[in-house]
Amino acid sequence: MRTSKMKKILLALAVSAVLPMHGISAAGEPAELNADTVEYDMSTGLASADGGVTMTRGNSRVTGQRATYNTKTQEGTVEGNVVATTDDTRITCAKVMTDGQNHMLATGGVYGTQGDKSFSGEQVDYYPNQNKYVLIASGGTISSADGTFTANRLEGWLDDAHYVGSGNAHLVSPPKDMEAGGDRMDYYGKEQGRVVVTGNAWAVQDNNTMKSNRLTIYLASDGAAKVK
Repeated sequence: MRTSKMKKILLALAVSAVLPMHGISAAGEPAELNADTVEYDMSTGLASADGGVTMTRGNSRVTGQRATYNTKTQEGTVEGNVVATTDDTRITCAKVMTDGQNHMLATGGVYGTQGDKSFSGEQVDYYPNQNKYVLIASGGTISSADGTFTANRLEGWLDDAHYVGSGNAHLVSPPKDMEAGGDRMDYYGKEQGRVVVTGNAWAVQDNNTMKSNRLTIYLASDGAAKVK
């Protein structure tokens, strides 16, 4: 069934369920869909939109070239220069998929920001209701005001400023005048302020180099570092 542009808003409640993929808590708020063409098959529950797709709900917005959503399976996709924004979070990528369980899988040149934090990789799993949890299984970068963290596998809880890197974990922190690396790295920001590096661990600060199988670096607010 093909609708005119004036009637596309009637399909918004079907397709807008894609929006929770990046953290909407606006259940029950009005939703709106705009695109060049929209099709909806009532028998299969599949809705699709093509050409200049824009979906909004509450303070959240997703744009792309194509979108699909299945009202029966709650699975949805948006692809083609995707931009998703809500509150202080913004994600750009080639394609996003959602299973309707507050989980988004973004692929293709993924770049996201949340406040002063950012993350990037070719594939990112994002769980907005779990303290803004991100999983970058194929390697990527997480950055904040304290520095840049890279590894072959990265995961982080953005709200907690807690990041874990496995495989060639590497941290560069200009504010602390520190660089560290190892097989695995646990970074605890906020109140704890420490980095635990295990396996071929090393750290450099003020031209002083430290090496061990396990290093615990305590980060003081004045930029000092104590190593145990």
